[in-house]
Amino acid sequence: MDAITVRGLTKRFDEIEAVRGVDFEVAVGEVFGFLGPNGAGKSTTINMLCTLAKPTGGSASVAGHDIVRERDAVRRNIGLVFQDTTLDSYLSAEQNLRLHAELYGVPRELVVPRMHQVLEMVGLWERRGSRVRTFSGGMKRRLEIARGLLHSPRVLFLDEPTVGLDPQVRQELWALIDRLRNEGTSILMSTHYIEEAERLADSVTIMSHGRAVAEGAPRDLIAEHAGPQAVEVYGAPARLREIEVEAQGKGLRTRRTGTSISILNANGYEGERRPTNLEDVFVLLTGEEIG
Repeated sequence: MDAITVRGLTKRFDEIEAVRGVDFEVAVGEVFGFLGPNGAGKSTTINMLCTLAKPTGGSASVAGHDIVRERDAVRRNIGLVFQDTTLDSYLSAEQNLRLHAELYGVPRELVVPRMHQVLEMVGLWERRGSRVRTFSGGMKRRLEIARGLLHSPRVLFLDEPTVGLDPQVRQELWALIDRLRNEGTSILMSTHYIEEAERLADSVTIMSHGRAVAEGAPRDLIAEHAGPQAVEVYGAPARLREIEVEAQGKGLRTRRTGTSISILNANGYEGERRPTNLEDVFVLLTGEEIG
């Protein structure tokens, strides 16, 4: 049984269709990435899967439970880390976790052992008595992940887990996500950071304007749509336009990058050669830059 199964999921807000018939599966023990810019429908999809929003159409199950008919069972089996912090900054880390344990009905005799386990995992056990308002942004994000894991969920949802964090803290959280995967936790993670999706996700769905435009392992999507390498050609705008038209006339795929043009799988062009990446795939399929 998959950790998550989604079929034709849609969400409409009046005249706006935020999610348009999305289909995907998340295997048990997999990190699954939603990749796309803000407004692509990632957070709305997560809200539906976490029973925070009711679908307009389609169906989905999480940990084997229907998100509409079995909302309480879904909530018992998931952990959720929002993009914006929901911690009580005037309480200590331990108090925040104890409140969560009470809300989720964690047996009293298991609260302290579980709290010790998850705080050690995120490197915050020694700061358990400190008020959250004294924590850095990275520490707060790690505490939120610990809170999401406290009740031993089968599926963990991370909505833009590293947004606004500096590169070093981001790397620390990547290592934590790797560890959780290795321990068997199924993770659905939304992100608009290309490197994050390429580095962490076993498979990704590329979202654009509420639709899933591609799904697969990052390396497979790169091989299928972008090939092994690109040539980056720099020059004046008029010259770049000439090169773009010429390359497209030869059946080559191109991507404009401001002061340069990337030509994928190009032979016979002089320029800076580089490996292709998931951002190339995203721009080719959606016409949008991620940022």
